Amino acid sequence: MAESFFDTFTPQEVARISAAGTGVKVPEGWSPIWEGTTADKAYIILSGTVSVRRHGDEIAQLGPGDIVGEVAIVNHSLRTATIVALTPLELIHLSAQTVRELCGEIPAFEKAISSATDERLASDHTRAAD
Repeated sequence: MAESFFDTFTPQEVARISAAGTGVKVPEGWSPIWEGTTADKAYIILSGTVSVRRHGDEIAQLGPGDIVGEVAIVNHSLRTATIVALTPLELIHLSAQTVRELCGEIPAFEKAISSATDERLASDHTRAAD
């Protein structure tokens, strides 16, 4: 995946994606996504750091330019991890419907979501083999 989720988009596409979502702030220690819950939203991290936890164990840390919550939306599944804010966060909240609409509207968005999902799933398989 690119360094930032936004790296592969034109300025107009970045503006469209940003306008489609809602800016939110999350305090340190809060969890905007919980393992085992429905896939109703995704977030693009603008600032801050999150811990990605599966069964309580940290499996990754993500930060500015990363997207979280997209795997369950793409796979039409329950959440496979919990996201915990390690620092205060600034995020773009995208509903599952908005993610689907943007995938239909912006081919580069659909490709970036697919790439992020494939990367996460490959990482999960590598960890499982360790």
